Amino acid sequence: MRIANLDGRLVLVAGDRAVDVATASDGRFEADPQRIYERWAEFRSWVESSADLPGESFDAAALGSPAPRPAQVFAIGLNYAEHAAEAGFATPDTAPPVFTKFPSCITGPYGEVALPAGGHTDWEVELVAVIGRRAERVPAPQAWSYVAGVTVGQDLSERVSQLAGPAPQFSLAKSFPRFGPMGPWLVTPDEFADPDDLELSCSVNGEVVQSGRTSRLLFGVPAIIAHLSAVLPLLPGDVVFTGTPPGVGMGRTPPRYLVPGDELVSTVAGIGELRHTFVADAHAGAEQD
Repeated sequence: MRIANLDGRLVLVAGDRAVDVATASDGRFEADPQRIYERWAEFRSWVESSADLPGESFDAAALGSPAPRPAQVFAIGLNYAEHAAEAGFATPDTAPPVFTKFPSCITGPYGEVALPAGGHTDWEVELVAVIGRRAERVPAPQAWSYVAGVTVGQDLSERVSQLAGPAPQFSLAKSFPRFGPMGPWLVTPDEFADPDDLELSCSVNGEVVQSGRTSRLLFGVPAIIAHLSAVLPLLPGDVVFTGTPPGVGMGRTPPRYLVPGDELVSTVAGIGELRHTFVADAHAGAEQD
């Protein structure tokens, strides 16, 4: 099953057609995409019992994040050994480093992103998991049953502010406007032969800069959910960025960062792609005047 946020309304996606859920369910389920996770089991049951739902063609440019207003956003750092090495950190062995991206940075799968003035904006393609029911102290073997689905994410990162000061500012530097793209839709785990082994990649202006598989995660989705839920409850609709493979701009010699005009394409096989173009911060000149 695939669900999406089409112009602010929850839809089921089948091929090139979309079914408006609120209309097809005669108002049983709300149009708001974020609210569906609170009734995920009921919604899945309804979908499975509904046959031949009418769909219509749609404009992909109208797609937004499939979880546009999560209560909590978790992000996992250094979760591929090769990325930890290129970042100059030791490989975590007992627990993953955790930070947050503030929810206001969440955006959809396509469009423009403004580059912060004076910064160095970097790319980090990631698999993103969205929680489908409240999770507390969940054992890893049961963790996938708490996941509504997965989607493609970009943990865009402004490296100057991230590394400034006496301690890194991970969360703030990764939460500029539109620094949390997600989409193009959410895919349920049962759609994959092995949800723990998905291919992901990232390209800048057609050049592949990242390529990896989630089977190489140091802490896979089940381990991440077990670790997080042992500390605090995960809520329906919460978002988990699972970590990025090697190939980020900061790890290159010399370092390479995004500039105005660059096109960034982020892909997870079996889900789809994000496509974003970068522009100069329109407010930079005004702030200097």
